[in-house]
Amino acid sequence: MGSSPGTLGSESRLGAYVEALSRSLGHADRAAPFRSYCTGLLLPGARKSVEPIAARIEPGRVQAAHQSLHHFVAKADWSDEVLLAAIRTHVLPIIEQQGPIRGWMVDDTAIPKKGTHSVGVARQYCGQLGKQDNCQVAVTLSLASDHASLPIAHRLYLPQPWADDPVRRARAGVPDDIIFQTKPQIALGQIKAAIATGVRPAPVLADAGYGVDTAFRDGITDLGLAYVVGIQSHTSLWPPGEEPLPSKPWSGRGRPSSLVRRDAEHAPVPAKELAASLPKRAWRLLTWREGSNTKLSGRFAAVRVRPAHRDYNRPVPRPEEWLLIEWPKGEAEPTKYWLATLPANTSLRALVDQAKLRWRIERDYQDLKQELGLGHYEGRGWRGFHHHATLCIAAYGFLIAERGAFPPSAELWPQSLKAPALPADYRPRGAPDPA
Repeated sequence: MGSSPGTLGSESRLGAYVEALSRSLGHADRAAPFRSYCTGLLLPGARKSVEPIAARIEPGRVQAAHQSLHHFVAKADWSDEVLLAAIRTHVLPIIEQQGPIRGWMVDDTAIPKKGTHSVGVARQYCGQLGKQDNCQVAVTLSLASDHASLPIAHRLYLPQPWADDPVRRARAGVPDDIIFQTKPQIALGQIKAAIATGVRPAPVLADAGYGVDTAFRDGITDLGLAYVVGIQSHTSLWPPGEEPLPSKPWSGRGRPSSLVRRDAEHAPVPAKELAASLPKRAWRLLTWREGSNTKLSGRFAAVRVRPAHRDYNRPVPRPEEWLLIEWPKGEAEPTKYWLATLPANTSLRALVDQAKLRWRIERDYQDLKQELGLGHYEGRGWRGFHHHATLCIAAYGFLIAERGAFPPSAELWPQSLKAPALPADYRPRGAPDPA
């Protein structure tokens, strides 16, 4: 990738990128299918599963190419973690040329699926459909700067019925060490792994699906990281300057109590109630970034509070943290709430900028799904699901490298990548006979 953009075309740069990553696949004979698969993901096309990729890459020998790519994705025993580390090593310096990593973004994405045989498929909330339906859900961890973001970890969420079913596990090839874990537990494991591999620390960003989990927040703090995470309006908090009552004085009988307490007259309040009690001067109108048509702005307030979740089981109150609130003009009540363990001297603008950085994860998912076929894999097994997602991230890493090599106004897609023409008699499996 050291050559200037003018001296090499996208195809040559892709070849250099793939060659650099191929060393992490374990065997030299995996380099060719790796390049073919990444190229197929980058080429235009409605479907980016194994057979359509084979047809685009080698239209004269679709069946043989399909078998080769299927083995590489669904069967070959190469490590997702090792390849993801190689992608990070190659792409992260390109991102950091334009600015430092400012956040570790935790999120999950749902992939709708017909039937129930694909690994991890269950009736659960699917954001893509906006309702409960059959889908797979993958938890991801991404690194984000102001200009780009890169997923560095992903793992399928395995619902409890799947985790407890040995027959379905065996059919899908679920590893023995994979047990049921909640999404926040999976995410916390990804964060621990990132720290262990030396990824430079940054505040953890997550929505309320993770932020309401007190064990998740405590786990991040125990790892020495700050966080800015969404919470719900009913989350109980001690208002500014307040905290639980000290333990009861010992009466001389029984075991002395060491736990903080509350009573009917001294109790925490929901975040929504606390927000409504703030004076008008607490709110400021701030702009956080340029949108597609206009600047994005809103009214915000921030106060120091103490989370109160089950603190009556603790000997000391929880430490103070920031409560950030967004209350757009014209709305009857606040729309978003965050807890943040950023320093006490952090400005309101800095809090808003950090919380709103999470929009970049939507860009990740948009490109990975709409352009690179993240949700197009048609296999049913654990290994194939994760291999396909890792290869999508590899292709996405190449796009980030391309964006880093060109000015912001340039075309971002590698237009010089061209697919060979399909034979006139090619018909995908399952397609009706034109006759």
